[in-house]
Amino acid sequence: MVSILAYGGYVPRLRLSREAIVTANSWFNPALKAHMAGERSICNWDEDPLTMAVAAARDCLTGVAKESVTACHLASTTLPFVDRQNAGVVAAAAGLPETATTMDVTGSQRAATTALAAACRDGSGRTLLIASEKREARSGAPQEALYGDGAAALLIGPGPGIARLVASAGVAVDFVDHYRAPDHRFEYGWEERWIRDEGYQKIVPRALEPALAEAGISGAEIDHFVMPCVYPAVTRSFARTYGIRPEAVSDTLQAVMGEAGAAHPLVMLTRVLEQARPGQKIVLVGFGQGADALVFEVEEGIARLEPRIGIGGHLARGRPETNYQKYLAMNGLVDQEHGKRAEIDGQTALSTLYRKRDMVTSLIGGVCRTCGTRQFPKSALCVNPNCGEYDSQDDYPFADEPARVLTWSADHLVFVPTPPAHYGMVQFDGGGRFMADFTDVAEGEVEVGMDMRMEFRIKEMDSDRGFRKYFWKAAPARQG
Repeated sequence: MVSILAYGGYVPRLRLSREAIVTANSWFNPALKAHMAGERSICNWDEDPLTMAVAAARDCLTGVAKESVTACHLASTTLPFVDRQNAGVVAAAAGLPETATTMDVTGSQRAATTALAAACRDGSGRTLLIASEKREARSGAPQEALYGDGAAALLIGPGPGIARLVASAGVAVDFVDHYRAPDHRFEYGWEERWIRDEGYQKIVPRALEPALAEAGISGAEIDHFVMPCVYPAVTRSFARTYGIRPEAVSDTLQAVMGEAGAAHPLVMLTRVLEQARPGQKIVLVGFGQGADALVFEVEEGIARLEPRIGIGGHLARGRPETNYQKYLAMNGLVDQEHGKRAEIDGQTALSTLYRKRDMVTSLIGGVCRTCGTRQFPKSALCVNPNCGEYDSQDDYPFADEPARVLTWSADHLVFVPTPPAHYGMVQFDGGGRFMADFTDVAEGEVEVGMDMRMEFRIKEMDSDRGFRKYFWKAAPARQG
């Protein structure tokens, strides 16, 4: 038997008001007023699909022995590297062993559901499946309001867990509702009626009906029907057709975050698992150049799972953002003047990155085996003046260590895309100090003694060479 063993999620803190989007653009497209209500999640300037994937993976691995994970699969259509394995970066940052196999799964909006079905059929080890998406849209396009950024992660492996796969079915159909070529930043989509009537209505049943038949259940027995779709009428239509109770149709989260593309099936599934009870039946549908349908039964282990932040916790900590111009600037949708301080060459020495990969990507420092002093970065000499032992450092991971602000500064002279730059010294609770950049804070919010946690983020962008530098920053541990 193969089961989902754990789940985790991540939604960026910032929520862009759809009213701000509509107000800025409805002068030339009045139809946008139909999308006035609610808000969508948006990445901070230092977030992308990889950083969100790491956050979701860390949440999923709460209370899990990381050395037990044998594979890490990352599903997305917006991965930052075309020729560098993105899953490898995530696995290292999440603290997985180098023996874990890594794989990028991409090219379709149902990449995550296809990967989930494959992982459940495999069952040879523990697979960490992460789906993360940051879809871009032109300024003023309806998709700008409908999309949202987010990630979710599932740990799948043999034995009893929190939900087991009962049945699955899938079809591959080259139905092109939208597409994006490698040399194009934005996708091109076809009309809604075509997608609804010829796509969802005719393709999804070819996966859903055999999955229900294999599971031996009717629509009335479904407790949670999870089907991402930006067209609410489509989901309601399926519920009526298959006799699914209206209260069993899961919230698409459109009002509070928008749709996170290939990640959204796992985002919605994670939200459902946060509230599910043993014995309940969950049906998950993924759509995109075909369809996947998976039927799960919630197991007793759901009640024993260690608490995690999940999708619900991240949604609850949202921070409103009404400055549409700031959103455009953070996403490079306007050609903004950054001044002379932004003109420093940002080339990365790839040889140094490789040699220091444990420190840079995994935030590995040292602990002295003689006196127990922890320090970051790791060095040949113990920093304890009462010890001073040479070559006594063992690896010590700091990524999950709680920390507090020891000193801080808010600097308007240093260039960052969203000034001021916050940085300072943080003191780890178990010992060790780290001079870190701060993220997810606004001016006036930082104070000495503030609880912090480490977050994997973009340090800076080398736009000349198309390289992103990742490192760890300190963020408030409790955000509201």
